[in-house]
Amino acid sequence: MSGHERAGTDPSHPHCCCTGGERCDPGGVSRRDFLKATGIAFSAAALVGTTWASLKAASGGGDVPLPPGRKPLVVKPVLTFETPRRRDRTSWRAWGGIQTPQDADAELGRIQGELEKLRTAADFPVEFLPVSGVRNPNEFKALGDLAQADTLIIYAAGGPQSIFSAAVETGKHVLFFVRHRSGPVYLWYEIISPRYLRQHTDTLAVQGVDFTDVVVDKPDDLAWRLRSLCGLKNTLGSGIVCIGGPAGWATRDAPDLARAKWKMDLQTVSYKELDELLKQAQADETGLARARDRAKAYLKGKGVSLETKKEYVERCFLLDDIFRGLMAKADAKAITVNACMGTIMQVADTTACLTLSTLNDDGYLAFCESDFVVIPSGVLMANITGRPVFLNDPTYPHHGITTLAHCTAPRRMDGKKLEPVRLVTHFESDFGAAPKVEMSKGQVITNILPDFKAQRWVGLKAKVIDAPFLPICRSQIDIAYEADDDLVAERMPGFHWMTCYGDYMREIGYALKKIPIAWEPLA
Repeated sequence: MSGHERAGTDPSHPHCCCTGGERCDPGGVSRRDFLKATGIAFSAAALVGTTWASLKAASGGGDVPLPPGRKPLVVKPVLTFETPRRRDRTSWRAWGGIQTPQDADAELGRIQGELEKLRTAADFPVEFLPVSGVRNPNEFKALGDLAQADTLIIYAAGGPQSIFSAAVETGKHVLFFVRHRSGPVYLWYEIISPRYLRQHTDTLAVQGVDFTDVVVDKPDDLAWRLRSLCGLKNTLGSGIVCIGGPAGWATRDAPDLARAKWKMDLQTVSYKELDELLKQAQADETGLARARDRAKAYLKGKGVSLETKKEYVERCFLLDDIFRGLMAKADAKAITVNACMGTIMQVADTTACLTLSTLNDDGYLAFCESDFVVIPSGVLMANITGRPVFLNDPTYPHHGITTLAHCTAPRRMDGKKLEPVRLVTHFESDFGAAPKVEMSKGQVITNILPDFKAQRWVGLKAKVIDAPFLPICRSQIDIAYEADDDLVAERMPGFHWMTCYGDYMREIGYALKKIPIAWEPLA
């Protein structure tokens, strides 16, 4: 089967960016008609009737708006313990260094100090409620601030496992911390696996928590789990503006899976509406002047070279202004563009490539192709890392390397430094303005390979070894990995990949268990 046939595209059109949207549906059936015929509700166009004036008002009308930061993860720490009484000639205490109210008070102070250090050092937003000590489930349930928390950390020094059950029954994420050498040894360092997690059996026997939710001694091991849960909190229920509507590469199901699995709010802006907004913006000399000024400042930036028409760049910044206003009005920090291989060019008289790059560099989440097979992975990855992500087309793995390429890469891939960029045309159309970002050689990266059914994501840690300029999508990297080529070729699902700077394999896998989606790390 050819690539065109598999993607459901018209062979007369380039197939790279076809996502199964209205133009690309097989058999000439539009996605809207398909959803009507099958009884699936089509998302309401929440931004219908939007004007350029209202977008300017929504985004403040003055300075270029920036997205809100990530919402902090709110964590409630709880020390479980008991204060046994001595009895004559019988065992009267369990293992552990917390035996008296004084021991418990000292431990509460130790925990509070460790968490304050964790909060100060964290590269993600986190708030810790005051640590509380409890000796039974009733004391736990009586805690007044439980409802404020997203996540509970149970410091399991002692006490009955019924407290753990009460914690899990809240429906919040629960972590267990036990001490071996970081302080007074905890009872549950000995028995949390056989007595609680396995319930006196040989396999996991409780729901809501598992073996990966137990941390021994190291606050750093708490930190990466909390980073993951912070990313998950900011992803679930997130809003995304969909220019031209939501879609999915080679599948019609992706938008509905994004709604079902990730509770995403997909808000459609039609191309007719975008065309009207552009006409209004082009008639506003103030808006045009700001777009020209921003383009001029961008082109003067360090490491920027212009190899396409300046007018294309200026139009990209006008489009950038509109997209920021739409996200502000929709109370969203993410946007995606359907039919970016053709329709957007005809409406905007440029490409969306550079626009999506500049939005990502400023902290928005901006994706081409409206491909909801892969977009949830980008939203999750960005919310975990606090860094922009790169949606890309993969190639065939060979000799420990493969090439990733697309025309919309961010420049601020580490969240701080702008990589050098050449502004060229979009490859397939040889039109508009697209960034050829020179990503750093030697940089460790994490790649997510999502499947079409939102059931199994593959992870591949790799390293950037080159940033070539082949006649393919403009931002491109050759990456090296340690996994076996045949294994990568066999296990890689879906089509598009999502890439970020840094190693976040643990965090992504931990978050996916909560959805659940299976995580298969290859290296």
